[in-house]
Formats: sequence, structure tokens, C-alpha cells
Amino acid sequence: MARKPRIDLAGVAQHVIQRGNDRQPCFFRAVDYQRYVQDLREITLARDCNVHAYVLMTNHVHLLMTPTRVGAISSVMQA
Repeated sequence: MARKPRIDLAGVAQHVIQRGNDRQPCFFRAVDYQRYVQDLREITLARDCNVHAYVLMTNHVHLLMTPTRVGAISSVMQA
């Protein structure tokens, strides 16, 4: 059965979770965390999203994001 479409509204904050495959680690060294934050900053600026908070765990990431246009969060996560 297909997943229902996510609610995607501009200007509404959303909690986004990104997990590693089979909950395997996403980050292995300190430089991995730094690179993720750097890339996230660049991509969100380019794709019209604001990140209010983030938590980087070893096997997943929590983001509190507000898109300024419809489809912005999905565009950020795909990048």
C-alpha cells in the first residue's frame, strides 16, 4: 500500500527525521558531523528552507525546518 502524501505547506514548521539504512550509523568521525552541517547550511539557503534546530545522532538526524515555498523540504532532503 502506498504511503499517503505528506502535508507540505509553506511557512509551517516541520519535524524531519532522516535515518541510516536499517538504522545503521550515518556518522563515523567528527568531520562527518561538520560536513553534514556545512552541506545542510548551503543547501537550505539555496532551496528556500529555514532550519531552526537540529540534532545529529550517530544513526539519525532530527531537523526542525520551515519551508518558504511548497516542495522546499523535499528538495533539501533529496539534495
